[in-house]
Amino acid sequence: MMKSITLWASFLCLCSLMSCNNASSDSTHSKKTENTHSTKTENKMELSKKEKVVALLNSFNTGDPAPIAYINPKKYIQHNLGVADGLEGFGAVMKLAPPEGFKAKVVRAFEDGNYVFTHTEYDFFGPKAGFDIFRFEGDQVVEHWDNLAEITPKNPSGRTQLDGATEITDLDNTDANKALVKSFVTDILKDGKVEKLTNYINAEKYLQHNSGISDGLDGLGAALKYFADNGLVLEYDKVHKILGEGNFVLTISEGKFGKGDHVAYYDLFRIENGKIVEHWDVIETIPTEENWQNKNGKFSF
Repeated sequence: MMKSITLWASFLCLCSLMSCNNASSDSTHSKKTENTHSTKTENKMELSKKEKVVALLNSFNTGDPAPIAYINPKKYIQHNLGVADGLEGFGAVMKLAPPEGFKAKVVRAFEDGNYVFTHTEYDFFGPKAGFDIFRFEGDQVVEHWDNLAEITPKNPSGRTQLDGATEITDLDNTDANKALVKSFVTDILKDGKVEKLTNYINAEKYLQHNSGISDGLDGLGAALKYFADNGLVLEYDKVHKILGEGNFVLTISEGKFGKGDHVAYYDLFRIENGKIVEHWDVIETIPTEENWQNKNGKFSF
């Protein structure tokens, strides 16, 4: 049986056992269950939120059912609009996995308060690059957002959607870096104040991972000119969320792209000495509401 279905079946068994515990009248069994639960809770507390999410995503590869316990089985709010709400929706998708299962390789993982966000290479109905965001309540995941795009060839500078720096540094400047990126997205991407560009981006070192854009300010300028000359749009209408850890900051925005498609922009920036020096992104078209599989919306932070 495929690993993904085995994983889901194991979760259903886990949920069933959790329900049975409440109905058990055997005091000895109850004490054993309580002790087991206590031990499991202690083990969970040894892991950070980030480590739990990485283990959860890696379970796609290993088939290990244990990390599913990091998800709250009674409350799992889904913002991937192609998946029904709750763990039932997740399970329905897992049943569609190919015989070899889905694959996930976490390239970057970050933690910001009750949120964990990851940058991952997927084999999920084909090769994809994706950002995922998980919100915790206590020690369990209760909410999930993502943005996915197909893997494309290297960009004009030879960079992929996922390669580049991974080391988290500058932890003491997380808030300052988030503020810098917020101002950049607001001033440059949303309000079009391009004269301020060098206030935010290192003009001598700007590494670009967008599939169609080359490194440096020249590459960014050429891309913007191409859009303008061909009647295409690149509009940021609203910034919904900003998350960060150290020198990495992720923004989640809503806008229009290309011929006016309604999209979600997930942009990851790396900051060095107070300037943006590297950028990754995933742009995903938002389906019309009649095609949503849940009613939670793409954003709703």
